[in-house]
Amino acid sequence: MRAGITILPEYRWAEAKPRWLAAEAYGFAHAWTFDHLGWGPLVGHTWFGSVPTLSAAALATSRIELGFMVASPNFRHPLPFARDVLALDDLSDGRISVGIGAGGVGGYDVEVFGGATKAASPARRYQEFVELLDALLTRDRVDYSGEYYTAVEARNAPGCVQRPRTPFILAADGPRGQALAAKHGQGWVTLGSARDSLDSWWKSLAELSARFDEALAAESRDRASVRRFLQTDAAPVFSLSSVECYRDFLGRADELGFTDVLAPWPRADGPFAGDESILDTVAADVLPTLS
Repeated sequence: MRAGITILPEYRWAEAKPRWLAAEAYGFAHAWTFDHLGWGPLVGHTWFGSVPTLSAAALATSRIELGFMVASPNFRHPLPFARDVLALDDLSDGRISVGIGAGGVGGYDVEVFGGATKAASPARRYQEFVELLDALLTRDRVDYSGEYYTAVEARNAPGCVQRPRTPFILAADGPRGQALAAKHGQGWVTLGSARDSLDSWWKSLAELSARFDEALAAESRDRASVRRFLQTDAAPVFSLSSVECYRDFLGRADELGFTDVLAPWPRADGPFAGDESILDTVAADVLPTLS
């Protein structure tokens, strides 16, 4: 089991840098940030871009895996994004992973464009985004013509530090998304289904995990070859509300076959409200016990 932490891009760098450094010093295996132009209840709050945030984090740290959780096709095109990924992979000396999701059908990332980025089929756009980004990061002189994206003689020098490319962690709950993750992903990530109780949320995760097993089998991929990420943001209980709660999340996730668990960095109020000091105890008593 590998434990990770998600740090929202809401802090000026003077406040953000100590958090990214602490994530590494605490012993978390990986640290991530959201890729949005604004997010949910924090749309009116301070918010910075994920690419410069991860660039700064890559230069400040030396060991920890870093990444997007998750990149959004709502406002990204694979061509410029591939260049950003190449730069991040270089800056981090091969510590970047790319979480990608289908992009929501609404929310600020769509509304701020006046709805112009809303896809007729988010699933088809997601598939094209992943296919083209994969090609751009692994091949030179890429030609691609799809419903949503086009590339003509796209170059990719110098290529990724990680070979054949940076790992893709693909968010998927539905059958088409899970099939895409099983085909192209080095990892799969889920939030689980929205539920009122913690037990029913865990039940949804068991069902999703079983369906992903079927998707892997359809692609003839070894179950052990794909990392499974549980992002705990949507749980009806904050995973870092107490050390005991966090231990329980890690244990139950492990029982369901998840290899990685992501928890949000505790915030002073609002979403993910909690006490930052809990991370000291987690670092001392929990993270060293993980294999």
